[in-house]
Parts: sequence; C-alpha cells; structure tokens
Amino acid sequence: MHSAESVVAVGIVEAARRLGLSARTVAKLIARRELPSRKVGRRRIIPVAALEAFARVQK
Repeated sequence: MHSAESVVAVGIVEAARRLGLSARTVAKLIARRELPSRKVGRRRIIPVAALEAFARVQK
C-alpha cells in the first residue's frame, strides 16, 4: 500500500471514508461543484488537498 504522504488523489469511496460521509453524498458534492474532482478514464478522483480544504471550511 501507499504511505499517506504519497497519495495525492483518492476515489469517491475513499474520499467518503476520509470525510465521514457516504459515497452518495460525496458524489452529490462533486455534482454541485462543492468538491473538486477529475475524471480519469471511467474513474472520478478527488485531490487529497481538496478534501482537507473542504473539511476545514465546514462547520
């Protein structure tokens, strides 16, 4: 497996786990452009930095 420092982007399921949300909620956040993501082939990835920024501004 990768060390935490080497991972720069994660999939929706891992993003959900890290944020403590459901994958469906993360997908909705992406659809509403509240959480930046990128499509790579058929996979959607979210930068870890974007997850951290999102978590910081949430109340």
